[in-house]
Amino acid sequence: MEQHKEQKGRVRFFRGAFLIFAWLFVACIIVQTFIAGMALFSDSSAWKMHATFVHLFEYLPVLMLICSFAGQVPVRLRWLSGALFVLIFAQYFTANVPGAGAVHPVLALLMFWLSIYVARKGGTSQ
Repeated sequence: MEQHKEQKGRVRFFRGAFLIFAWLFVACIIVQTFIAGMALFSDSSAWKMHATFVHLFEYLPVLMLICSFAGQVPVRLRWLSGALFVLIFAQYFTANVPGAGAVHPVLALLMFWLSIYVARKGGTSQ
């Protein structure tokens, strides 16, 4: 009985961590978009910040994926966490391959939508 309580507490902890990482990722996508807008419309030197800021949050989906297993999060959210990680590296591709740049903001929109979906569903899987 005591072991079951301990396991249940551990699952709850990792589900909470998943949810925190998911909403943090949403916030980072919003900040990253703001920085891009700032670079486009106000100060072109902000592109350096845009390129640097991603390194602060690019592995959040990996942490979400790890927590999803430990927290017994629904399999669909596990896959979607992995998809967010893939989308980040697709962003690197579109930013650095000539002719692919037009897809970059489209992928950002997809990442924003998907991150909100994962965060909202992650909160209901408790």
